[in-house]
Amino acid sequence: MQTSISLMESSLKIVLLGDSAVGKSSITIRFVEDLFDTYQPSTVGAAFLTKKIKIGDKDVLLEIWDTAGQERYRSLAPMYYRNAAAAIVMFDLTNPNSLAAASTWLEELSQKGEEGLSIALVGNKSDLKDQIKVTNAEALEFHEKSNTSFYMETSAKSGVNVKELFERLTAEALENNIKSDTNDTSVIELISGLESDNKRKCC
Repeated sequence: MQTSISLMESSLKIVLLGDSAVGKSSITIRFVEDLFDTYQPSTVGAAFLTKKIKIGDKDVLLEIWDTAGQERYRSLAPMYYRNAAAAIVMFDLTNPNSLAAASTWLEELSQKGEEGLSIALVGNKSDLKDQIKVTNAEALEFHEKSNTSFYMETSAKSGVNVKELFERLTAEALENNIKSDTNDTSVIELISGLESDNKRKCC
């Protein structure tokens, strides 16, 4: 039996962007399945997951696109965030270079993303307290200069702020009232046609 979206249910497309190994896949899987694997296979092109949440009295079906951070897949990124209502630009709190790289992803979104897109800047791996090299003040300064919607620190390993991240971003996107086309079959077909990548990374 096929499932269908209720008339009382909204659908919303969220895309995750950021350099390889910042933990995009781990955050997505922690949110959708409440699981964590120290060694998460590198994403090839993009991965696609869904989860239904409730915001106020509204049921929202999230379609989450976890994009690959490797340079060889970067040219495909605009296809994945087309028609997205919200985006998560993620960096690794233990790697300052990944925060600097976030500028590139934000620039792409400003040029090719939807107008009024809700964007969360996320510093991941907050559990690695003795290895953190990006201070809260530095991240907040970057957030203010880049005009992202908000900044939040998360940990895929412990689950800290993961649920809160997606709920807050969804609420903001709904408030912005952006139409999100979540039935992009061409992208889904492209993902299914990509070959597996055996390279593994720590997230």
